[in-house]
Amino acid sequence: MRILYVEDNPELRETIGLLMEGDGQTVTSCATAEEALELDAAQAFDLLVSDVSLPGLSGTDLARKLLAEDPLRWIVLCSGYELGTYPGSWGPNVRTLLKPFELEDLEALLGSIREAVAQRPA
Repeated sequence: MRILYVEDNPELRETIGLLMEGDGQTVTSCATAEEALELDAAQAFDLLVSDVSLPGLSGTDLARKLLAEDPLRWIVLCSGYELGTYPGSWGPNVRTLLKPFELEDLEALLGSIREAVAQRPA
């Protein structure tokens, strides 16, 4: 599973990016939503994991742009504040993760998404 990870905090980007690697997962990390759009345009990723608060285009705006192209995209929005249920109304594969999160919560979420991606018809 190819993961695009967007986080403007360099330490978090490196640490969480490394933690998501492995188990059939490769991670490409970047600091802005604009860079993420460029990377995804070259070859769509299986999953976008993005911070909500980013410089320039926000993580929610990034998610909306990608969902406009493919409403079934897998997206995890990470935020330090509760987003409520509204991101789930954007599509069936949109999830949220409240920061700071436990590593076990991230791993469980990625595991369930990895299974769903593996079962998706080619």
